[in-house]
Amino acid sequence: MPSVLTIAGSDSSGRAGIQADLRTLTMLGVHAATAITAITAQNTRGVIAIEPVAADLVTAQIESVAAEALGATKIGMLATAAIVEAVAAAVEDLELPLVVLDPVLASTSGARLLDDDGVQTLMLELLPRVLVVTPNLPEAEALSGVRIQSSDDVRRAAKQLHAMGAANVIIKGGHRAPAPSANSPVQSPGPSPQPPIVDLLFDGREFHELRVAHAAGANTRGTGCSHSSALAAFLAMNDSLLTAAGKAQQHVARLIGSYTER
Repeated sequence: MPSVLTIAGSDSSGRAGIQADLRTLTMLGVHAATAITAITAQNTRGVIAIEPVAADLVTAQIESVAAEALGATKIGMLATAAIVEAVAAAVEDLELPLVVLDPVLASTSGARLLDDDGVQTLMLELLPRVLVVTPNLPEAEALSGVRIQSSDDVRRAAKQLHAMGAANVIIKGGHRAPAPSANSPVQSPGPSPQPPIVDLLFDGREFHELRVAHAAGANTRGTGCSHSSALAAFLAMNDSLLTAAGKAQQHVARLIGSYTER
């Protein structure tokens, strides 16, 4: 059974963070090893408190797990610049495999999960050391400095992130609201079909658009965590990045659908 190390924060609600990673990796038949970066108190309404773990303890957790065989690595919430530095050093010194970086900047409710110094350190020290970075649209804007209002803007942001050192970039399209067309016919009463979700993969040479049907459901907390951990799981199973990205996107769509059915 492949093993994946997830480096992330704990979410007391169980919807996101290390708990979402563990759920996803277990569902996909992958052994999950963990390094916890922060303890958070949160629920469906928001984040109540955050306590970062000491950077030395984060390093110790990673070192203890890296002594075993790992197939891939997922990085999520890092909380502080000191933790970002520690994780970046571990990625390089321990040669952690197939690193997926989910650049968690804020919670779904808007609480900051990485301080300003941490964002700068992530861009300078961690981004160039990972296999792939997986921002959502707001994160892609914040990291690249590109205002995203169109598909062309998404491509420009992906190019910018690649120029900043990311070997591969996946910008997730789930936050994008469809723009109305002036030439669209008048719709009949009743719900109109949602356009598909489009994730964009840029490998430094080519763009690949990954499409999935829009999943009904408003509860999307933790889906970014689930996407990146699923991506790491499929990479650990020796899928190519393009294949793994498509499977991870499908996994998240099924997850959102399952939340709706509960």
